[in-house]
This record gives sequence, C-alpha cells and structure tokens, in this order.
Amino acid sequence: MATSLHQERLDSVVRELLDSGASRVIDLGCGHGELLLALRAHGQFEHLLGIDIDQRALAGARLALGIDLFTPDERLAVRYGSFEEADPHLGGFDAAVMLETIEHIEPGRLPRVERAVFGMMRPRTVLITTPNREYNVLHGMPPGQRRHPGHRFEWARTQFQLWCAGVAERNGYTVGFADIGPADALRGSSTQMARFTANGEQGL
Repeated sequence: MATSLHQERLDSVVRELLDSGASRVIDLGCGHGELLLALRAHGQFEHLLGIDIDQRALAGARLALGIDLFTPDERLAVRYGSFEEADPHLGGFDAAVMLETIEHIEPGRLPRVERAVFGMMRPRTVLITTPNREYNVLHGMPPGQRRHPGHRFEWARTQFQLWCAGVAERNGYTVGFADIGPADALRGSSTQMARFTANGEQGL
C-alpha cells in the first residue's frame, strides 16, 4: 500500500498529465506499476507504456495490472528497457514521467539520460520527481543519510533546479517547479517536482 506521501506524488503527477492533454504516456522506471494503474483509470490516456531494467519489478507490475501473454491490455504495456539508452522505439509519446527514479542513476550517467529522454524521445511534457535532501532532517534522518540504499544522490532544491534549468536550455524546453507534501518554511517539501514543456507547446 502506498504511503500518504507517495499517494500524493501519484495524484500530483496524474493531475499534471491530465492538464497537459497528453494521451500517450511513458513511465520511465515504472517499478511495480502504481502510476500506470492510476493512469489507466482515466480514458484520456489512450496508450501507456512502462519500462524498467528490473525484471522482478516488471513481473510485479504485470501482476498488479493484470496483464500477461494471455490477457493483454490494448491500452497498456510494460517491458524491459532503460531510459539511459537512446531507443528510437521510445519516441512518439506526448509525456514522459520519471517518478522517484533519477536519484537511482549514477551522477556521471545523467548526460546519457538527458540525451535519451530530451534528445531522442522528446515528449512535449516531462515530469520528474525526486527527494528534497533539505527535508531529510524532518524525517528524523541524520546528516548524510539517504532515504533509500539505492539512491546514488539526493539533491537540495537549488541543485535540482540548476540541473533542470541546464537541461531545459540545452534541449529547447521551459521548466517550472512544484513541491509535493507538507511544506516547511525553511526546508520546503519532502518531494520536489520539475515540469518540462517543449518550447512552442502549451504549458502545464
């Protein structure tokens, strides 16, 4: 069962995608399929694809979504794939989502992610959520501890915003930011979200 914060993340992303008008959405690092399950409930989304490099997570997603070789879903599929690879078969989507996934990438590999997502896939809308490191102390965590052992880094708000601004400038997008979760006056919220919109497209 999703925690209240994770549910708020899911709800925020679904709202942004509905507002964007997207009908074809790719979930980059779909895990066990929670976002795909939430999106499938909305008829606006005509084609949904989730990719992940974790075969066990993909098996869990198929189970949660009730899809397999014998019971396919015409609107939805999950498959093995990496958002570090510039795969031309992953183009043609209106929106891409990276929900709590970018922090699992080694920092030195982020340029590969940028080229694949913003250079090759080039969806009109890209949503990225990631932990706000400044908030960790309010979760009772000691300095330097990360929220998950698989996290390769966790960004403070300024770091995240600087990286996103560079990605947007280099690839022809505009970017805005939002907080998810209860806000602290000094430390912001537990989760930070970036909303990229391709230049010339209607903003979120």
